[in-house]
Amino acid sequence: MPEKPIRFFGDPVLKTVTEPVTVFDDRLRALVRDLLDTTDMEGRAGVAATQIGSTKRVFAYRVDGKLGYVINPVLAETSGEYREIDEGCLSVPGLWFPTPRWSRAVVTGVDRDNEPIVLEGDGLMAQMLQHETDHLDGYVYLDRLSKENRRAALKQVRASTWF
Repeated sequence: MPEKPIRFFGDPVLKTVTEPVTVFDDRLRALVRDLLDTTDMEGRAGVAATQIGSTKRVFAYRVDGKLGYVINPVLAETSGEYREIDEGCLSVPGLWFPTPRWSRAVVTGVDRDNEPIVLEGDGLMAQMLQHETDHLDGYVYLDRLSKENRRAALKQVRASTWF
């Protein structure tokens, strides 16, 4: 399937708290395929369902050459150093800002057959796990920025051609 268009900051779906998946059918399999196809491109670490217009609690990822997905993800654990790391988002194209994230994260969820999945990692994997679960909870990374950085980011968003 072809990649789906990404929704941009300002689209109300990006502020939506997603619904847990309760029906594991062909529609869910199609959503997972769409997310995987949309994620499997150079420069993309993850895509949440809200970014392609769905309110289901699912994201796909592509980190360290591994492509995968999680249904009903829960950020189960964060640990290590809490620090600011440059972060961007497909829904806020072209902008990168220091975003506070934990250096390690664990997400639990299930696969298309409702079998348990545990994803954990440091560095980019930890950042992606936090970023994508934020999307599914109705947050965009701009919501995590310091007051000063958020003001600067929103100024740049308003001046962008995509907003």
